[in-house]
Amino acid sequence: MPREPLHIRHVNLARGFRGGERQTLLLIEALARIDDNKQGSIEQSLVCRRDSPMRTALAGMDIELIDADHALAGHAQRPRASLTHAHEAKAVHWAWIERRLRGTPYILTRRVPQPVKDKRFNRWTYRGAATAVAISSVIETHLRERDWCPVVRIPSVLSGQPSDPTEVTKLRERFAGRRVIGHIGALVDRHKGQRVLLEAARQLRETHPDACFLLLGDGADGEALKAESADLDNVIWEGFQPNVGDYLEIMTLFAFPSRNEGLGSTLLDAMDHGVPIVASDVDGIPDLIENDVSGLLVPPGDADALATALTALLEDPARCERLSAAARARLESFTPEAMAVAYLALYRRLADC
Repeated sequence: MPREPLHIRHVNLARGFRGGERQTLLLIEALARIDDNKQGSIEQSLVCRRDSPMRTALAGMDIELIDADHALAGHAQRPRASLTHAHEAKAVHWAWIERRLRGTPYILTRRVPQPVKDKRFNRWTYRGAATAVAISSVIETHLRERDWCPVVRIPSVLSGQPSDPTEVTKLRERFAGRRVIGHIGALVDRHKGQRVLLEAARQLRETHPDACFLLLGDGADGEALKAESADLDNVIWEGFQPNVGDYLEIMTLFAFPSRNEGLGSTLLDAMDHGVPIVASDVDGIPDLIENDVSGLLVPPGDADALATALTALLEDPARCERLSAAARARLESFTPEAMAVAYLALYRRLADC
């Protein structure tokens, strides 16, 4: 007999668009591609803010968008979903309320590496969840230590950033004669550690004058970081760019000096484009990067160690090739399809479809 349709109601109430929102979209799109004849019918809806950038990204897709600018909105008497999937903190509150109102079971995905604060409402919302999903081993450990609900691990995945040969050629011409050390991330130093990268740039300015540091992204610390690096002629602030795949194609190395990181899915895109990586040995990053096998790991906040590792790779192309080849070989486990299959199995088990 054919399976009953499985209706997953995704919830993401974030204001902007960062890694968690990208992962939400990747999952929705990958689930939509799954062959219904093999897996059974899947229906999806998304609860999000009216100004959410995800609405534009999903334009033309057969998915119901439900308006909710806060956790109390969007609980109208529409057909009940089989399961609610909360993708960030405010969404967990929405899912808990929906369960209280309509009895819909929910799961939540935890993406940040800090332990969940032991507060009464957190205990309620996590204990109400059918399962909590951790995107990395460090998050899984924290959740299991709380022991508030069942826990599984499903990692974030690469986004498959495309590149346009014409645009790549333009970028190669622009950076001709220079080795590009790239960085992609929100300009929030307490998270991404851009000040560590700037100190490394100061050290390499004299020893490797052909190397330049190209930073893509924007954020709350943008103006301050630019002011602090005004004397560095080897630092280029490119701002937010939608075509990061083009930039990845022209990078010699990828630097990711995060001070904390749930997993670091941006690293997967660098790996996919064959860019050797130097990253912080912190939180979920070692789930992706094995030191001196698929990249180099350095202590977080240590600009000297970062500069030393970047220098070592700039001076050893063969080592770079070895690291990037090993990194690419790991990507099969980090595709949107792999994530969708893992979540679908979890959905079906919990919804008993």
